[in-house]
Amino acid sequence: MGSADGFVLLADAHAYLRAAVRGVPADAWGSATPCDEWTVRQVLNHARLDQQALLIQIAQIGPMSDPFEPEDAVAADPYAELDGILTAAMAAWEAVRDQEVVQTPMGPMPPTAATAAAALDAGLHAWDIARGTGQDLPLSDELADGLGDIANHLIPFVRDSFGKYAAEVPTDAAGPAAALLAFSGRDPLWSPKAS
Repeated sequence: MGSADGFVLLADAHAYLRAAVRGVPADAWGSATPCDEWTVRQVLNHARLDQQALLIQIAQIGPMSDPFEPEDAVAADPYAELDGILTAAMAAWEAVRDQEVVQTPMGPMPPTAATAAAALDAGLHAWDIARGTGQDLPLSDELADGLGDIANHLIPFVRDSFGKYAAEVPTDAAGPAAALLAFSGRDPLWSPKAS
């Protein structure tokens, strides 16, 4: 599934998600996001639960609730909660780095593809949180380019099998980040004012 190192992509996507969550103003947790019908709180909860759900068959620990029914509330320290989950997730992935194949909710995959899938989820939701809270924290073209191959395989599968990605959005925006966002059903030019 391409030459991008999923472990590097996951580290970069986790850093992006941490930065987006760290930058949320205290009064912005209830703001709208590019994910229709979900607040910033719900996107954060979905993102952290997804990172756990992707490891359920590897680490034998799963999310505390359904990632697709995220609670509209946050912990007293949402950043610390997220950081703990991402640190544990990376450790679990590192423990299976040398295996040929690992079991995932999307079926068996090489660890580098599975970590790329986790990176895709973290990167897209970091962008959702940053956009929903008006942060100048774009998805980088470098990260988006690295995620392109897994996105081309995974997004159509998840869209067709589970209906969890919106249809691709036509856009005049250019570059790998804009292309990835549009392919995932997001308007790359979305802003809170337009929602």
